[in-house]
Amino acid sequence: MLKTPPEFQLLLHPQEPASDTLSFIFRGDELLVRTADLGLPDLDICAGLGLVETDIHPLGLLDQRYCRTSWVAKEAEAPAGYAYTKFRALFGEMEDGLLGLAGRAFQITEWARSHKYCGTCSTPMKLAAGERCFKCPACGMLAYPRISPAMMVLIKKGEHILLAKHTASPTTRYVPLAGFLEAGESIEEAIHREVFEEVGLRVKNLQYFGSQSWPFPHSLMIAFTAEYVSGDIVLDQNEIADAQWFGPGNPIPDYPIGVSVSGALVDAHRPK
Repeated sequence: MLKTPPEFQLLLHPQEPASDTLSFIFRGDELLVRTADLGLPDLDICAGLGLVETDIHPLGLLDQRYCRTSWVAKEAEAPAGYAYTKFRALFGEMEDGLLGLAGRAFQITEWARSHKYCGTCSTPMKLAAGERCFKCPACGMLAYPRISPAMMVLIKKGEHILLAKHTASPTTRYVPLAGFLEAGESIEEAIHREVFEEVGLRVKNLQYFGSQSWPFPHSLMIAFTAEYVSGDIVLDQNEIADAQWFGPGNPIPDYPIGVSVSGALVDAHRPK
């Protein structure tokens, strides 16, 4: 799954970059990589990008290598031998640990890029000391990196599991149900609500499976299993294009495990 390497150490204060520094440079949702081997840009390449010093943010240390992140304007051209590549296109191509760090870098970059000014009084924001936070010097408003929790649930019915095609998904793959939490909701309440709203079913016995940071753009996917209680599949066609019970007589379509908790959840409960 997409995750930060266990040897990574969080760092809140910038360091002087060295020759082995890992620089994650984004143009929107595209990461600057070397076309020959998907390597990150070295210091000389970064120096030619016109990065604003105050827009370069520390990530941490990976095996004592300093990691940092920043962004360029949407109209910026890539240096010779490099390309701005869609983050999703790097799944399965870039080394897993580096890809996990890139996901973290993207979320921090989006937070920094979108909080240059106070959302209350429009004053330019300043970094707070000792934490990943912007603070308005005029009104004191605090802005931390946004994390949006979303539930995911795999419903089990005997030897079958329910998978659905989401209308807004960038793929046409059948996946577990998922949705964002509403304000004031627990994860469990969100699961019951989303399942009934999207496919008209009632479930019970919610069991936690795992969680994963998902940088599109700042989600935290929290995955569960649940048991079917009652109801027939009735689709919310604004959200769900199709939903089916898969198992004996209706095998699951090819489903790569890939980098998502979705793949791990299905693989762990694949009907025999």
